[in-house]
Amino acid sequence: MPDELPVAVVSGGAVLACSDTARTAGVRRRMRLRVAQARCPELRVVDRDLEAEVREFEPLVRRLESDVLAHLEVIRPGLLVAPARGPARYWGGETTLAERLRRSVTEAGHTTAQVGFADTVFAAALAARTGRIVPPGDTAAFLAPYPVGILGRPRLTELLQRLGLTTVGALAALPAERVSARFGAQAAGAHRTARGLEGRPLAVRDTVDQHVVKRIFEPAETRVEPLVFAAKSLADQLHEQLAGAAVVCARLEVAADLAHTGQSLARVFRHEGRLSALAVAERVRGLVQAWADAGDLGDGENGGITRLMLRPEGLAPATGRQQALFGETLTPEEVERVAARVQALLGHAAVTRVEIGGGRGPADQIRRIPYGDEDTNRRLPAGPWPGQLPAPHPATVFPRLLPAALTDIGGTAVEVSARLELAVHPAALRVDGYGEARVLGWAGPWPVLEQWWEPEAGLARRIARLQVTCDDGRAWLLVIEKSRWAAEALYG
Repeated sequence: MPDELPVAVVSGGAVLACSDTARTAGVRRRMRLRVAQARCPELRVVDRDLEAEVREFEPLVRRLESDVLAHLEVIRPGLLVAPARGPARYWGGETTLAERLRRSVTEAGHTTAQVGFADTVFAAALAARTGRIVPPGDTAAFLAPYPVGILGRPRLTELLQRLGLTTVGALAALPAERVSARFGAQAAGAHRTARGLEGRPLAVRDTVDQHVVKRIFEPAETRVEPLVFAAKSLADQLHEQLAGAAVVCARLEVAADLAHTGQSLARVFRHEGRLSALAVAERVRGLVQAWADAGDLGDGENGGITRLMLRPEGLAPATGRQQALFGETLTPEEVERVAARVQALLGHAAVTRVEIGGGRGPADQIRRIPYGDEDTNRRLPAGPWPGQLPAPHPATVFPRLLPAALTDIGGTAVEVSARLELAVHPAALRVDGYGEARVLGWAGPWPVLEQWWEPEAGLARRIARLQVTCDDGRAWLLVIEKSRWAAEALYG
């Protein structure tokens, strides 16, 4: 495609890639299509075809593997990453290695490649734009002058700019614990990137294969569609297996055994826990088609694939990501982006997660932590918790206590004595918003005396709880403090 023609590849209404001419006109990656067309009316729009991208890119990857680098990872078609220390020593330095990579790409009939070196994948991708070699340990300094928008988190960028943090270096200078507490998990990941740290180390192969899934074909399969269907089934199986083991993988190797040669073909893709089963199948489709176009699968009765295998690599513990709760249409990164957007609109405490811990009352045992914050007040459920409410637990716990009145048959308020006895028998209960009902039975009271040793701090609390059943079918958990009754929870 001529360089003078402004072209953009789009998916989901956003720009994934654009030509130099389009970039000069103001088009950028992740930009909405309508905005891009407003900036460049003559922009030619091309819908993304992931299968075609993988199929066209695979021959170049294989050429680079055979000519220059022994191991490569495909982040996406058009973007490769590889450990550079060993190859650089072999070829005589980073400069020579970069030249050999560019020459190999050019000889393959493609445009000139952009090559960069840095401590992290993110920084290396930026360095490749200008062909820069970032010395080891200088990655944070290299990233520091860039605007925070380069981190690819629009809502976080908007918030940081309002606070006057306009550069990556300004973000990196903040204490990590403060960033996590104030801005959440998404900002904590961006902060690590800004400091020149990698989320997971780049590695070629784990020493032990775990959670490998495979399909045997007898006879060998030569058609693309059955292979893609098998890949989708294997990817579903793999995702379920990793979720059951509470781990995620950083990379995914697709390997195939050939019938006519007995050899194997393989390709490694960056996964980071964000490739759905369908996305894996699309990559396998393009990969198998590329192998078929290159004649690697053979033909006739002796050709085809006898075994298809998916091997997860770089296994790490899953850290609270639950993609299954949102379906496969949202990646964990997108979920974090949505949560950060809601927090920016409604406040940091508007989006919370539930943590179960110790406590005496039902409201004490469930705590809501703002999304992205660390649980700094973790309490063991096992206790001991003297005065803890016994089972069964109430179905509804009110966010605020509801004022209530508990009286005897004569209308006298029920009190709890110092000996934890009811002075009179409860006969009627009135709760704000629920009306009045006749008391049929009760259990308790259960006293709670907490932090009595800190009266000056205002944390001391002396209360008693009472379970009450009424003739309207409701059962209540009541609490009395300073001679005032309130409804804390409702059973059933």
